[in-house]
Amino acid sequence: MAFIMPAPDQFKKLMSQQYKGPIVMVNLLKFKPVGGAESYRKYFKATSALMSGKAITRIVYRGNGLMPVIGDEEWDEVALYEYPSIEAFIDMNRSKEYQAVVHYRTDALEDSRLYCTIPEANDS
Repeated sequence: MAFIMPAPDQFKKLMSQQYKGPIVMVNLLKFKPVGGAESYRKYFKATSALMSGKAITRIVYRGNGLMPVIGDEEWDEVALYEYPSIEAFIDMNRSKEYQAVVHYRTDALEDSRLYCTIPEANDS
């Protein structure tokens, strides 16, 4: 089964989290064989322009998949984006500007995963 966009219940569950602080969204991306990578580049360029100067997100890492070492899922790109909060991520997703360009992402992807992560508590 392919996953492209968050299911409504997953988005609601994310919105109900009590965590307040920075998050890093881990993106695992599989592009459509024809035109997928090009469409994703358009999405990345458009969203980068939306975020510039707003301090909404920070690119932690972007890289091309080479091969699985554990498991058998293969991903074309892995990207980690930091947001100051869950609310900032939700606000971005709901913005008119983002909604106008998210179709590039949908057009690009054959499959994806998106994990919301939080910093590990440092007890030292």
